[in-house]
Formats: sequence, C-alpha cells, structure tokens
Amino acid sequence: MRLRVAPGGPAALKVLAAAGAAAAPVRLVWGDPLERPLASLSPPWVPALELDSGTVLFSPNAICQFFFLARGEEPTDLTNQWLEWEATELQPAASAALYAQLVHGKKGQETVEALGQLLDHIEQNLTRRGTAYLAGDTKSVADVVVWGALFPVLQDETSLPSELQALRTWFQSMTLSEACRKAADSVLMPKALLEFKSYLQKHPPPCLATEKATSNEPESSPQEEDGSEHALTEEEITAAVDAWARGVAALPKPWRPQKPVLPVEGMRNVLITSALPYVNNVPHLGNIIGCVLSADTFARYCRLRNWNTLYVCGTDEYGTATETKAMEEGLTPQEICNKYNAIHAEIYRWFDISFDYFGRTTTSHQTTIAQDIFQRLLARGFLLQDTVEQLRCEDCQRFLADRFVEGICPFCNYEEARGDQCDKCGKLINAVELKNPQCKLCRGIPVVKTTQHLFLDLPKLEERLEAWLEQSFATGDWTANARYITRSWIRDGLKPRCITRDLKWGTPVPLDGFRDKVFYVWFDAPIGYLSITANYTDQWERWWKNPQQVELYNFMAKDNVPFHSVIFPSSLLGADDNYTLVNHLIATEYLNYEDGKFSKSRGVGVFGDMAKDTGIPADIWRFYLLYLRPEGQDSAFSWSDLMLKNNSELLNNLGNFINRAGMFVCKFFGGTVPNMVLTLDDKRLLARVTLELRQYHQLLEKVRIRDALRCILSISRHGNQYIQVNEPWKRIKGDEKDRQRAGTVTGVAVNMASMLAVMLQPYMPSVSLAIQEQLRIPPDCFILSHNFTCTLPAGHCVGTVSPLFQKLENDQVEALRKRFGGGQAKQTHPAPATLMAPGDPQLIQELTEKVAKQGNYVRQLKANKAEKAQVDTEVATLLELKKQLLLAEGKSPEVPLFKGKRKK
Repeated sequence: MRLRVAPGGPAALKVLAAAGAAAAPVRLVWGDPLERPLASLSPPWVPALELDSGTVLFSPNAICQFFFLARGEEPTDLTNQWLEWEATELQPAASAALYAQLVHGKKGQETVEALGQLLDHIEQNLTRRGTAYLAGDTKSVADVVVWGALFPVLQDETSLPSELQALRTWFQSMTLSEACRKAADSVLMPKALLEFKSYLQKHPPPCLATEKATSNEPESSPQEEDGSEHALTEEEITAAVDAWARGVAALPKPWRPQKPVLPVEGMRNVLITSALPYVNNVPHLGNIIGCVLSADTFARYCRLRNWNTLYVCGTDEYGTATETKAMEEGLTPQEICNKYNAIHAEIYRWFDISFDYFGRTTTSHQTTIAQDIFQRLLARGFLLQDTVEQLRCEDCQRFLADRFVEGICPFCNYEEARGDQCDKCGKLINAVELKNPQCKLCRGIPVVKTTQHLFLDLPKLEERLEAWLEQSFATGDWTANARYITRSWIRDGLKPRCITRDLKWGTPVPLDGFRDKVFYVWFDAPIGYLSITANYTDQWERWWKNPQQVELYNFMAKDNVPFHSVIFPSSLLGADDNYTLVNHLIATEYLNYEDGKFSKSRGVGVFGDMAKDTGIPADIWRFYLLYLRPEGQDSAFSWSDLMLKNNSELLNNLGNFINRAGMFVCKFFGGTVPNMVLTLDDKRLLARVTLELRQYHQLLEKVRIRDALRCILSISRHGNQYIQVNEPWKRIKGDEKDRQRAGTVTGVAVNMASMLAVMLQPYMPSVSLAIQEQLRIPPDCFILSHNFTCTLPAGHCVGTVSPLFQKLENDQVEALRKRFGGGQAKQTHPAPATLMAPGDPQLIQELTEKVAKQGNYVRQLKANKAEKAQVDTEVATLLELKKQLLLAEGKSPEVPLFKGKRKK
C-alpha cells in the first residue's frame, strides 16, 4: 500500500506516527500540495492511503485506525470515543490554534489557554482511570491521533501547565516514542512549515462548529471562541434538574391532524415537497438521499414538533423520455407510467418514506392547473412567440428533446454534454448550441429546423423575481449552493425560456396554432406539486394559494435548483394568483458510489429496487445515507464505511447503550424502573444531554439533517461513558448505598434511551418503534421538547429487551461490493477457505485477523454478560475459524483448540 503525505501538513504527523507505531508496511510518497491528490475528494495537505485493492482512504483518523486494525488491534468503545472526540472537538480547535500561531503569530501560551478545557478533559480522564494511556495501559490508536493533533501546537510538554501532571507525563511519553519522534522529524521541517504557512495565508481561518451560527449559509466569520466543550453553568444544571423533575407534565401533548391535512389557523403549517423523480428511472441511493429521504426526515421531525405538516411527492411522467421508454418496452406511454409509478411507490414504501400523498403528473388536475397558469401568464403579457431552431433527427422522424441530444459543451468543451445542461460546468444550454450534436436514440447527425414556439418572458418578470428572492433569502433557510446557483442565474441576466415542445406525450397547449404541441416538462413538472395536492384534497388551494399561513420547503439535488428558484417562481409570480412560493430551498450536493458514479446500464451502484435484496434493513440504509448526506460537498457511498458505521456507531455505540440500559432494568430490577437519587454528576449529565438535545433542534430547524444525527450519537456516547464509569453491574452486588447508586444510574440511562427513541424517529422509524415497544414508552411521551425529562419514572415496567442491530461481516460486505461493482455476470464465487492450498500467506493472514476479531467479539459478549445461546453461537464460529486457520497452516485440525491442561 502507498501512503502519500505532504510535508508540513499536521495531519501527516498522526498517520506517519500511526504507521510507525503499528509497523505498517507502507510505501511512503512525499507529495506536493499543488499536485493532483490520490482521491478526488482529498484536499491539499491531507494524507491519502492507497490500498493494494485500489481503494483510497483520505480521512487521517481512518488511515490511523486501518494501520492498527491490520495489526489485529480491534477498536474498543473507549478508543472510538476518543477518535470521535478528537475529530469533532479537539482537531477543529487545534487547527484554529495552529492557524493563529503560524498566520497571526500568536504565542504558545495563548494557544495553550485557548485549548484549556480540552486539555483539562484529557487530564481528568487520565487521572480518573489511573492508566498510562488514554484507553488503557498500552498505547492505542487513540493516543497517536490525539498526540498528533496536539503536537504541532504544543511542540513540547514544557508549555503545558504544571497542574496537568498526568497530561504532561502522557504527552512526554508519546513524544519520546520512536514512532512519534520520527514522524515529527519528517513532517515538521522548517521549510515545509513555511510552505504550509503560505498555504494557510491564502485561506480564511478555520471555523469551529461550536462558534458558528446555525445557518445554511457558508461560514466566513473570524474565529472568536476556543471551540472547547461548553462549560456548564449552575443555571443550566438547575434548569435541567427542574425539567427532569417535572416529567411527562413538561411535555407538550401530541397533536394529530385530521385527514386530509389542511392548514390550521394559529398553527405552524409546513408544506414539504421533494423533487418529482422521473418516472422511467429507477432511483439510486443518490437520488433517494437528495430528495425523498431528506424531505421525509424533516417531515417526521416537524410532526414530532406538533407542526401541522403535509408532505407530497409523485412521479414526473410526461416528456420524450417516457415515449422512448414505451417504444423500447412495447408499451404505451401511459402503461410505462403505470408500471414505473408502482416501482417507485414500492421502493419508497420499503424505505419507510412517510408521504401524506404520493401521486403523479398524468392526471386531469395537472392539465387543468397547468393550463390555468398558462392562461393567466398569457393574459398578463408574460408569454411571447418566437421561431426556434430545433434539432430534428430525420432517421427517427422527430424533433429531439434536449435530453436526447448529446455533444460538446460550447462553454467548457465537455464531450458528453446534454442538450439542456452540461453536467461538468453546470450551465444550461440550448441543444442547437452543442458542437457536433448526435441523436442519442440512433447516433445519427440531427439537422436544424425552424418552428414556432411559446416563451416565458423572464426578462419582464426579473424585477419582481429579484424582489421576492431578496425577501425569501432574508427570511428563509436556503442552502448555500441554492443561493449561489440562483444568484449566478440572476447575475448572468435572464432570457426568455421556451415552454412548449413538439411532442405528443404531455400537457396540451390550449392555444390556437399550438394545439399540436405540449408544455415543456420543466415548465409543467413543478406544477405537479399543486396537481398532486389537488388529487389528495379538493381544498388544495388552502395550501398552494395561502402564503400568509403556509411555509413551503422544497427538497432537491443541486441540479434542480434553477427550476425551483427562478423559473417556477417566475411562472407563479406572473400568474398573479396569490400562490405559495418556496420559503426554504434545501439542495444537496451529489452522492457518488465508491470512487465513481452510479450507472444502471453498467451495473454500478445500489438502486432502490436492489437495496431490499441485500438483506440489510431499510433503517440501516436510512441511517448511513443520512450520516453521509452531501450537505456541503459531494460525498461517496462506501461499503467499508457502511460496515464500519454499522458496527461502531450503531452496534457498539447507540445499540449497545440502549440495550444495556433496558437490560439492566430487566436483570437487576425485575423489569421495573428503580428509584433515582441524583448526585451532582447525574445532574451534570442531565444538563449535558439537554445541551445536545437543543443543538439537535437548532440544527434540524435549519435542516442540517446530517449534523443533527451526530447529536443522537453523542448522547449515546455520553450514556455509554456514564454506565462504564458507574459500573452498575458491580454496584448492584454491594451494600445498600451501592445498590441505590446502581438504581439511579440504570433509571437515568433508561430515560436517556427513551429520549433517544424519539430523537431517532425521523432517521430510523422502525428502530425507534422497536425501542418504544421494548421500553413500553407511553404514546404521550413520543413528542419532542427542548428539555430532557423523566418519561419513565420509578415503577414504570419495561417489556422484553433485545438487541437492535446486527453486526455486518467483512465477507458479507465484500460480496455486496463485488455484486454492485459492475460486470456482475463475470463474477465467480471464491473457493471455500478450507479448499485453498495450505501455506497461502495471504489466506493465513486473513484468517489470523478473523480469529483475532472474532475472539475480541466473544470476550466483549462475555464481559457484557450476553445470553448464553448467543455466546455459544459466536464461540462455535471462533472455533471454526481456528480450525480453518490450522488447515491453512498445514496443521491438523485435531490439535486442541482450547486452553487447559493436556492429558498425558
């Protein structure tokens, strides 16, 4: 494997130290930050590890963890907690401190003060545990990662306050270790630091999550806080205890709207749409997260807040693509729409998307409403006629829709630009502007023909559009990419846009001279939101002609922004009928698949109709897609990362905490929540959890869905740490005081689990329901408030508690990676391990790692006092792996596989 690092970059320090500490066999490549990185998502100065398989890791912590995993060191809950803490709290603060040192010339002492509370956190943990290292008595990946974040800022232990004795000792021990010393000497050279400083001077200072205003705008304000963990005040602790004590009485009463859902006077009325998926394309994971899943998560959150919420969507069914698909399959366009609308509906049903109504655009309401908007625009002088040069394929005997023309982009020379938009530079174009155009249907060369068409006179609407945009930007939540794309359209000046096409399959144009034409799909499709609502209720105008009472949220991928921020609002403004216009436009970037793009034709990537067949539950898909939701930049689906997040975040973190909390109630207290007597530490925990809950609300109110999910995981980490520190399984065996303490810890923990069930509902509804049933959470408690309250008081009886998540195995994930990697027909199943030739070093190494991994898992189960049947099953798996390892090593499998005295 090949490790690329840029000298001077602080992230290189930790990966080189980790490689040395784990004795990883890497080939080191010193790179220039200006050269093209190994991975497309990897920014300058960030290291990248290219594995022998071709996979590239470009998260420094993931690279460090990989080195230790390859050596057979499985991460523990504690190491995972340290890695998460370093990534989310220490690293941003350390980066800001380093920027202040190198660019602003701040002194070392000022830097230490800025990191004060974070350094205290390390000191307290080392002191409380009484261990030499962060996760025990031996050095782990956590020590290397945390040291790597601190060393560029602190350089040596003498700058640390004398009272932080445990930290000073640990830091000195790490700095003097051979791996860390060599890494520092290699990376932090004077010349390299000067280059890094020069790089930093060209960029704004890093912003910390804790000091950002919660917003969808890009952050550019200078750093003012040190980014350390919020110091709890007495007022916060007292308020948290008071809210806890009020219990269920502190919660709002859940409100259920009547059917159909209609706006209610005096309530917050939220109308949510997700971009209408095109009917003859089976959606892939990127489509699902970009539109329907993101909108569903927010809609579920709104309902938990007692906001009167309507969520509508449906298939976009008109246009040439449908006609062509019908020809391919020997069906009529309507039959194709019926077929694929059902496929879409089933996919979204499986993903548990909670539409209030999922409809379609091939309805009489669509025709009526679209033609009415058209007539109003015509009457008000916002339409004009003009001749259009169109591409016509003489071989196919038809005018070609824009998406059925391909050629070279006139702006950036991209060779696969479509006739309506270039996917590379993002500019909208007219098909006749393409260089070397081709018909996508027959690959013939189309000719230019002149024909009469109708245009929306956007220049005439520009002034009122700009006034509306200014107001919507100021009062609504638009994602940064939505604002940027919209502003670029306005800046370039609006031009008339053709709204008719020479097609048969579409909404007819109700005007003499144009009755052989239909509305162009980009004009017609957004009107589908209105017609779909009209199919849901005949009182649809109470939603769509009621901007005084209704807030409209549009969810989409960034390529749909211009149609929703410029063209569709212009149509509604011109129609002048008090239409509800978008208040909050939420656009994602793109989700890629592994190192490339989704492709149905090449069999690359997971599509909606395939996810069910993987055997992975829908809620796991929902969790992972929302975890990597491309909110600020493109992200990439990765099978390895899916396995890692399932096994660490869900199984070992969230699931582990909720299961333990419930099991303690069952095992130690007969299934009844015990009495709780809060200590100061418990009260601090209530306040800390309350802060996380309020951050969750702040983020979701701004539709920062991915970031809000981190709050859930952070609360469960607090819970796991709380249980580990207090050890109720030991205290329950002690005196009356210890038993009381075990009861308090168990009661607080199971109430945290109850709150997590509600917070989790927008993300993982089935898992949320399972927790609700296991803990028998009262329905009136399934509501979100801003306070952590005691919803399961002493005396509450829980039900049967069982694990929520299952481990994903590497073999299972590798099989799925191959299955969805393209060229499935050529795949063959590998021979069983026992049939491969003995002495194969690769096989021996693979089995050795599996034995170590399974052994750790068995020990963890025993430590957690898991059910005997589960332990026996996993022990049997371990014995079988050991047997396979012996065979691979050419030894007899009859050699005893257990510890103990041998018979003489």
